[in-house]
Amino acid sequence: VSPAHTLFVSGFILFHEMSFFITTKDNIILNKIVNKFQKKELELKNSMVVKGTMSVQEEYAEKSICYGCGPSNLNGLQIKSYRSDNGLDLWFNPKKEHQAFPGVINGGVIGSIFDCHGNWTAAISILDSQKLNKIPSTVTANYSVSLLRPTPFGKTLYFTGTVLSISKVKVEVELNLYVENLKYAEGKGVFVVVKKGHPAYHRW
Repeated sequence: VSPAHTLFVSGFILFHEMSFFITTKDNIILNKIVNKFQKKELELKNSMVVKGTMSVQEEYAEKSICYGCGPSNLNGLQIKSYRSDNGLDLWFNPKKEHQAFPGVINGGVIGSIFDCHGNWTAAISILDSQKLNKIPSTVTANYSVSLLRPTPFGKTLYFTGTVLSISKVKVEVELNLYVENLKYAEGKGVFVVVKKGHPAYHRW
């Protein structure tokens, strides 16, 4: 092996090591920038519940007594879900009584919100996709909740409901909970349309 060949190989290896270092460093910087923008985007979304914008619960079910989503249930959660590009969004500020223990939100409260927010995501998706004149009567067939980490008290909770599949009578919904751009819970649910004779039929 000639000295020139050795020098070429050494230079080639050094170049790639430097390229890797630069690329890795650039990626770290780029990821920090992306994370910063994502956090700002979430903060902006959290402040986008504009005064005068009506939630779907207020629009279609102002007399509902549901514990989770009924506007007329003064002792309930009274969640407010808003239309988004992919489904429904929800911002919720827990009260002291929603804690499991100091500083952490009760998992049952999160489950109740998943239940109601998912059901509304399904109902609105059927209403819009089929261009109905009246909100359909949907109920929860099943849903799951995976609590990924303790959800902190004193922060705004941001829930998303996204349609995964839809038919005339059934919708599968993906549900997520975020706090300051970090996911705290996730799940899925199946929601179905009920007919006359069911106790939930047009209870809104």
